[in-house]
Amino acid sequence: MDVRGTVAEGFEPVRDAFIRNFATRGERGAAVAVYRDGVKVVDLWGGTRDVDGTDPWAVDTAQVVRSATKGVAAAVPLLLHQRGQLDLDAPVGTYWPEFKAAGKERALVRHLLSHRAGVPALDRPLTPAEAADGTTGARAVAAQAPAWQPGTDHGYHAQTYGWLLAELVRRVTGRTIGRWTAEEIARPLGLDFWIGAPDDEAHRIGRIGRIEEPSTGSGGGMKLRPKRSVAEAYRDPHSLTRRAFGAIAPMPDENDPGYRAAELPAAGGVSTARALARFYAATIGAVDGNRLFAPATLTLARTEESTGPDRVLVVGTRFGLGFMLHGPASPLLGPGSFGHPGHGGSLAFADPESGVAVGYVTNGMRKGVTADPRAQALVRAVRSTT
Repeated sequence: MDVRGTVAEGFEPVRDAFIRNFATRGERGAAVAVYRDGVKVVDLWGGTRDVDGTDPWAVDTAQVVRSATKGVAAAVPLLLHQRGQLDLDAPVGTYWPEFKAAGKERALVRHLLSHRAGVPALDRPLTPAEAADGTTGARAVAAQAPAWQPGTDHGYHAQTYGWLLAELVRRVTGRTIGRWTAEEIARPLGLDFWIGAPDDEAHRIGRIGRIEEPSTGSGGGMKLRPKRSVAEAYRDPHSLTRRAFGAIAPMPDENDPGYRAAELPAAGGVSTARALARFYAATIGAVDGNRLFAPATLTLARTEESTGPDRVLVVGTRFGLGFMLHGPASPLLGPGSFGHPGHGGSLAFADPESGVAVGYVTNGMRKGVTADPRAQALVRAVRSTT
């Protein structure tokens, strides 16, 4: 495998693990980047830009990163709070009056961020066109009756999370979340990251697709051999799990340029690995003079808001305000780590204690929601260097 890029002295285990992913874990095309104390120390890529193609992955290849988008999207309301524009303890209805319908009057802004709002699924799934039109999703979640009283429990809002955050940001700022992210996060930091990929960047975006599970391997989390209860939840078309992941039906073509251009902050972001790593590096420290989170905001991001059995994922999960926290379902670098995986493989996170930030992007999608074996091999390699 022709792996390209750079590795700083001491981080060679990450390169070795990255190469082994191609040799033993079925990787087709991928990239990984690591920052430490605001400095890029790993920047590697290899394989093909398209999961079903032969053209090599280039230095600037980007991919759909699915739910790894959620971590960047979560930074928007946190930064609005940091700037005094959004009260995390205010009812959502303060900013978005229509959301008070159907028993959601007491839902707080922090409940949206921590998967406690009670609306992970819709009574009627949206079509891909409706999901992407910028208005139907917000109307649907505002009208939806909650599956539990907001704030009393948690369950992963796999798709609805995006419409919740997007409409909240629009009500507070007058801007779409894609525009706000581009202007206030991506542009100052120089990130190749988009919630709503522009047409003039389409030539850089590779094709993602399903790949077979490896015949051997391990790594924990929801992947190769899920528990019976998890497997049953995914098989049952009436379960909250299936309904949450099926809030858009039929499944959209994530390789369609029109769909990638839609602003879908739950799972539609497009990014390079180095952009994700650089973003997370800027949440925990300065990167070329730019820092996103003040210390108090960093504390909010990684303070546990939700923990225990997840009504949707059917395993124990931990969430801060918008970020998944280190735990058995999604092992990160250490107890203080925060970030977000993407369904199928991608992963990005930061670990303030070590000053490390990691971004991993792949075009080979597997069944797992968290703790993909390829990503976990890279996490273990990074851990060995700290």
